[in-house]
Amino acid sequence: MFDIDRWIEIWVTITRNKIRSLLTCFGVFWGILMLVLLLGSGVGMKNGLLGNLEGFATNTIFIIADRTSEPYKGFNKGRYWYMRNRDVSAIQKQVNGVKYVSPLLSGGRGEKNVVYRQLTGMFSVSGVMPEYFEINTQNLAYGRLINEIDVQEKRKVCVIGTTVNETLFKNEDPCGNYIRVNGLYYQVVGVTNSKATGININGRTSESVFIPFSTYQQASNQGDIIHVLLINILPEASVQRVVDDVTAVLKTQNEIAPSDPQAVAVINLAAQFATFNMLFTGIDILVWLVGMGTLLAGIIGVSNIMMVTIKERTKEIGVRRALGAKPFNIISQVMSESLVLTSLAGLMGLSLGVFILDMVDRILMAQPAPADSGEVFFAHPSVGIQTALAATVVLLFSGLLAGLIPAWRAMKIKAIDAIREE
Repeated sequence: MFDIDRWIEIWVTITRNKIRSLLTCFGVFWGILMLVLLLGSGVGMKNGLLGNLEGFATNTIFIIADRTSEPYKGFNKGRYWYMRNRDVSAIQKQVNGVKYVSPLLSGGRGEKNVVYRQLTGMFSVSGVMPEYFEINTQNLAYGRLINEIDVQEKRKVCVIGTTVNETLFKNEDPCGNYIRVNGLYYQVVGVTNSKATGININGRTSESVFIPFSTYQQASNQGDIIHVLLINILPEASVQRVVDDVTAVLKTQNEIAPSDPQAVAVINLAAQFATFNMLFTGIDILVWLVGMGTLLAGIIGVSNIMMVTIKERTKEIGVRRALGAKPFNIISQVMSESLVLTSLAGLMGLSLGVFILDMVDRILMAQPAPADSGEVFFAHPSVGIQTALAATVVLLFSGLLAGLIPAWRAMKIKAIDAIREE
């Protein structure tokens, strides 16, 4: 049953010496405030860095042909080689766990290589398959993306990035118009921008022109070579096993020594994402350790003050014992005072920390961010409800812990000794 007199007594005891109580509370207040701000800042860093990669399939690998480092079957060491269309078919047939395979042919940038009437620009050009947009998902502003019919019929169509559209068409709908790319005309069928601003394949999406892979192979007069191979792996498949199988297929298809460690370069995006997650897990652990250390310093301060309070109230405790107060009454009284002191300070620190994080988030949201900049490293700092509950539990436990030793000392006070003390 709630005893109002008991809580009034606790409040009177705490407010009897206001300056001492405030200074005691400040240690706990500062500890929980720092814990909340550090946790929120960690979330902000994670949101910022991973937000730049959002929309790109994380379980993806990039395959690039490199010079051989071993002689094999009459070929000298240091041979240049290229992946070809047949390699895509072989991977799709022989490697299990592959979801999408998207070859890419890069054209690079040339001075005034993209032209519309009197307007020109220098932009990246890429030949891609429709699967490319399944791996690197897009925000479509106008029109459509490249599809299978475009590839099969080798249509002279293109999808342009938002910056290209701004330069050539002043952000108006360009679909149906023709632009000249590297000397050839292509009809614009869509305007797009990558959701993942932190990953640039042959340049930023907003500054790129995408052409059907088969069309661009023919237009660039490079035969059936492939510059980069993007492979998206099924979630349940082992990424490393797929990497090993793909590498083995490519080496077999292109007369490369099975033991050659250099000829097939692999960029394992899945492993990099796993590294990011481990990094942020380590940051979270470090933040909790630092925050708990700061909070512990405040709890020790509360415990010391409670020890002083017990010393000052020795005669009062002795009288209570003489009047029949049980040890539990003494212990619960002291621990309740410690819990109230700690909880008030901690909840104020928690509330202020959440308020500060919310204000920072509002300020960041008010700042204009250029599209496709890839330069957002801090976004939406906050603490989740689970983190707030965990901090509250830690706070309550710390309050009880702070009053444990003083309560034990108060219980050891004998009535006759306390009454005799001057």
